[in-house]
Amino acid sequence: MKVLVIGQGGREHALVWKLKQSPKVTEVFCAPGNAGTALDAKNVDISETDIPALVKFAQNEKIDLTIPGPEAPLVAGVVDAFRAAGLAVFGPSKDAARLEGSKLFAKQIMKAAKVPTADFATFDNVKAAREYLVERCAGGRFASNTRPINVSTSSGELQRKTNLEWEQPIVVKADGLAAGKGVKVCHSEEEAVEFVESCFADAFGDAGHRVIIEECLIGQEASILAIVDGKTIIPLEASQDHKAAFDGDTGPNTGGMGAYCPTPVVPPEMMDEITQSVLIPIVHEMKRRGTPFTGVLYAGLMVTRQGPKVLEFNVRFGDPETQPVLMRLQTDVAELLYAAATGKLREFEELQWDPRPAVCVVMAADGYPGKYEKHLPIRGLKAVEDSIDSKVFHAGTLLQNNVVLTNGGRVLGVTAMGETLDQAKLNAYGRVKTIRWQGAWCRKDISDKARALLESENS
Repeated sequence: MKVLVIGQGGREHALVWKLKQSPKVTEVFCAPGNAGTALDAKNVDISETDIPALVKFAQNEKIDLTIPGPEAPLVAGVVDAFRAAGLAVFGPSKDAARLEGSKLFAKQIMKAAKVPTADFATFDNVKAAREYLVERCAGGRFASNTRPINVSTSSGELQRKTNLEWEQPIVVKADGLAAGKGVKVCHSEEEAVEFVESCFADAFGDAGHRVIIEECLIGQEASILAIVDGKTIIPLEASQDHKAAFDGDTGPNTGGMGAYCPTPVVPPEMMDEITQSVLIPIVHEMKRRGTPFTGVLYAGLMVTRQGPKVLEFNVRFGDPETQPVLMRLQTDVAELLYAAATGKLREFEELQWDPRPAVCVVMAADGYPGKYEKHLPIRGLKAVEDSIDSKVFHAGTLLQNNVVLTNGGRVLGVTAMGETLDQAKLNAYGRVKTIRWQGAWCRKDISDKARALLESENS
């Protein structure tokens, strides 16, 4: 089997690495790929959004299965183009990819399918959104009966206190794709209005021309990835991402600074509940609408006191969740994804997992998620040999004159397994210490939330 992976991040490198382990796979190509995929596959100099060129390449090379990694080509219709050319491809159609391409569409689907999620309101212009925040969120509550707060000044006049922190924050989201940066948890009216205005001021291009304002769910986040062929659903084991930039979940939102799998946040009985209350209703609703879902259905959840609720849906493998999830998966990934692409998941046997946990630590460029410098040489990549238990997955890298350079904000995903979660974390951070470039940094607490949760349950 010849396989083409579309994309250039850590998720794509993990897919390439896992596909290469399949006895059924003879060649793996990655378009456009990075310095890591250049070592584990054959890079193809085609942009991930150049759909006609990707189809032509797959036809010329007689590719048996194509796996688009990022959301952008999926939302642009890459799967439709491949299917129209008679090529097997794993992913959702353009219409089905709206689950990630439009947060409003996802909310509408959830409402129709009765999937638990946060209360929300949507706005197409900055004036209406600003008025909503001022009139309905003042006073620290996300409710319709609140009013603006007036405070006395030194002169005795009354004025609005716009920077008063709310007891309960709210979440503002750009409707479209924003590379993981179009979401902000806001703790004051001033903060929320500022972010809304930045959305409509083209901070995220067309993606921010509609915003969603919703209640902030409180609890532990979890990532649920499921393989779907339109009818059959096979959930993968749950993982937990770390979206905030800095330790203790502080700082700005990012594309993900690390992940671990499995997570005690989602015990087996809760996974059954999530399958019944989230995955099955969404797949049924998509089929009912004439847009059956095929591909990875990724539910980003908040496990609240009232149970799991959906924060968002993605329509592809998560990054960095894919790295620890695939490291633990022992089932042949090529066979699994080909079965999904050809509508034969029902015939697939139960997935096999390595019982050991895995931890992925993202090493980032100085300044990320803001501005950062590129093309800095990376040292120490060969200090420790890769294995099936430890792997440095490349994300934002470039190979130039046999030298690996940084080429993005999230540069590497250092991933390792261990007999315990603590050992897996130790192994991953031990590998991190061998790798250097100017300004390299990472969070130091990836997977610590699992230890805290387990300790609280045992106390």
